[in-house]
Amino acid sequence: MKPDHKDIVAVETAVVGCDGGEGALGHPLVFLKMDDSRQVECPYCGRLFRLKEGLTLDGGH
Repeated sequence: MKPDHKDIVAVETAVVGCDGGEGALGHPLVFLKMDDSRQVECPYCGRLFRLKEGLTLDGGH
């Protein structure tokens, strides 16, 4: 069951890993890359990762 974006995680990097956060009840670890929208949604659990205000997507590895 996907959340309705109540589970929003503020992050500092453009690539994030998500495993559902529930141990054995989670999902396989996936790495997600943000685009110009500054956010990305996990296709498994619906968790929304949003780049913290003031940070940019460029200039990193």
